[in-house]
Amino acid sequence: MQRAAGPQEVDGLKGSGTKGNAPKESVLKEGVLKAAARTLLAAALALCAVGGARAETFPDKPVRMIVAFPAGGGTDIVARLIAERLTALWHQQVIVDNRGGAGGVIGTEAAARSAPDGYTILMATLGNLSINPHLYKMSIDPTKDLAPISNVVDVNFVLVVNPKVPARNVKELIELARKQPGQINFSSSGVGGAPHLAGELFNQMAGVKLAHIPYKGSAPSFTDLIGGQVSVTFDSLVQALPYIQAGKLRALAVLGDKRSDLLPDVPTLSEAGLRGYNFSNWFGLVAPADVPADRIRKLNADVRKVLDEPAVKDQLAKMGAVPAGNTPEAFGTQIRDDSAKWARVIKEQNIRAQ
Repeated sequence: MQRAAGPQEVDGLKGSGTKGNAPKESVLKEGVLKAAARTLLAAALALCAVGGARAETFPDKPVRMIVAFPAGGGTDIVARLIAERLTALWHQQVIVDNRGGAGGVIGTEAAARSAPDGYTILMATLGNLSINPHLYKMSIDPTKDLAPISNVVDVNFVLVVNPKVPARNVKELIELARKQPGQINFSSSGVGGAPHLAGELFNQMAGVKLAHIPYKGSAPSFTDLIGGQVSVTFDSLVQALPYIQAGKLRALAVLGDKRSDLLPDVPTLSEAGLRGYNFSNWFGLVAPADVPADRIRKLNADVRKVLDEPAVKDQLAKMGAVPAGNTPEAFGTQIRDDSAKWARVIKEQNIRAQ
């Protein structure tokens, strides 16, 4: 005869009183712990995904591109082209912020003091980074307080004169300057800028004394050159080409080591008699020194992507600028090498900020 199960045999667990419940509680606790572990793991993975998404979507707000010269100059023209294309690439506005003054020192220092988050960058020049430290008492050291992103363009320079100047070529200009020492003047974007140094190098190699007239940027320099208040300037083809094409200025020579495709009939200064003369400028992007390395790499990759766009190459070529994207490391070396070169020229010529 089958007997009924006793109270100690419920659920098939013989002798399942308090002691009999222990295995069930252990299983329950283990399940809770596993569920909690899975929740923590999922949260950690989600956090990593959010962090990764943030890194990938940089920038997620507008970016400021400082130009340390007034609007309308060669640096400004190139900056606005690059800013426009980066805006399209990032779907975030890149705002050009002109901070002219002191030959580019004011804008350069402002960039170096900005938050090191990648949202402020500087379109710098040879003058900003490699020349000014040897002329001005700067509150920063560009080689330490700014992080190279990429060279953007190499810029052809050109010697131009007002059409009223009675010199049709470099030889005639030199002869005129020797007959009138100190009476023929040349304009520049400011003391220590690339146009100023190009003119001083001309003085040195030609054995003449063109009087230097500094301006607060290339745009006002060209305004007075066209108006006849000054006679000569040495500046970027980016700035000068429209005036040359319109007949408002006469090009006597390009300053680099080869002729420009845009001015094939205009000789180099070396060809025109100043053998060995070679001067070119560059415009490049830098950021505050402590910007994280991953953001510098992102900025570098995207700037170089923009420079590879056929439309951008075409526009730059028409300005007389050559796309020159490189790595942050290569650009840093370029800045330091040019700094050492121009430190010697400034010392030899006894050039001083005014």
